[in-house]
Amino acid sequence: MTQSLYERIGGEAAVETAVDLFYRKVLHDFTVAAFFLHTDMDEQRAKQKSFLTMVFGGPNDYTGKDMRTAHAQMVEEGLTESHFDAVVGHLKATLEDMEVDSDAIDEVMAIAESTRDDVLNR
Repeated sequence: MTQSLYERIGGEAAVETAVDLFYRKVLHDFTVAAFFLHTDMDEQRAKQKSFLTMVFGGPNDYTGKDMRTAHAQMVEEGLTESHFDAVVGHLKATLEDMEVDSDAIDEVMAIAESTRDDVLNR
């Protein structure tokens, strides 16, 4: 039986670590941090952990909004391709920092890229 991406990257503990490291990077990047000025980051981290767990093939407890709805306000505030690229770059750097294998990182990047049009409301 083939392991899910969620299992291959280390399961719940890895997702929790990744989300925490990821948001540290995002919040220290002046090009994207402003989008989170009025965000409850504890709530945001919890939603992101649940979302990533689901899309990586782990338990599906995600009850958040769809990508278009969740990012609509950010698009109104000026979210662009370059912001999306920066955030995806932080995700990749996080996984590299965690020494996740390159095949799994490639899968995560493909998943992230598949959300581009929805996140940017195109």
